[in-house]
Amino acid sequence: MAASDEMKINLVVLGRTQTGKSTAGNILLGSSDFESHCSPSSVTTRCSLGRSCRISGIARRSGRELALCLRVLDTPSYPHSSLSKEQVRDSVRSALAHHFGEEGLHLALLVLRADLPLCPDESHQVVQFIEELLGPTWKDFTAVLLTYADKAEEAGFSEEAYLHSASSTLLSLLSSVQHKYIFLDNQKSIIKEERAIVLRKLLNFIRQNNNQVLLLKHTKE
Repeated sequence: MAASDEMKINLVVLGRTQTGKSTAGNILLGSSDFESHCSPSSVTTRCSLGRSCRISGIARRSGRELALCLRVLDTPSYPHSSLSKEQVRDSVRSALAHHFGEEGLHLALLVLRADLPLCPDESHQVVQFIEELLGPTWKDFTAVLLTYADKAEEAGFSEEAYLHSASSTLLSLLSSVQHKYIFLDNQKSIIKEERAIVLRKLLNFIRQNNNQVLLLKHTKE
């Protein structure tokens, strides 16, 4: 398959400590590139880029199959147990510019736990942080990953029932990003078919944004 038959997608995962950011990145890549485990402190302390193998059977263009190539940037959490907001922000800005400066960012994935409520202060904090990173058009380039969806399912919530019972804070956030959200199970190994469904949803979000990319430059305040 020639290079012209490739589709390259650049993603960044953002979120609070122990939300499953690194695990989500590994699921998307089909790898174990990012360190991820239970810990009383923040595990990720620096930005790290992972690359997928060429993934077939996901994307097509003009009736022709494309090989999907993902690049996922894992980032330190915010708030962080040992890094200040400024340290996390500057680290992520620098990594975005370094890795995606020429090609641009397709989508930022805000990782939230489905088994924990989203409080107004937390939502305001994370939204402010993403806006500082991505700028005023952040809503067009952001989707929400609701991890630990298996725990919500074990509690008897289907996706529809979960959203029906969700807080107004979460519903407002999902509305602000044009309802770009995906439920993700972090507890068990995701099978190939489930991963394909997630990747197709991400591609659909990108198409909804007319395949635009966000160009970011590293600037110090």
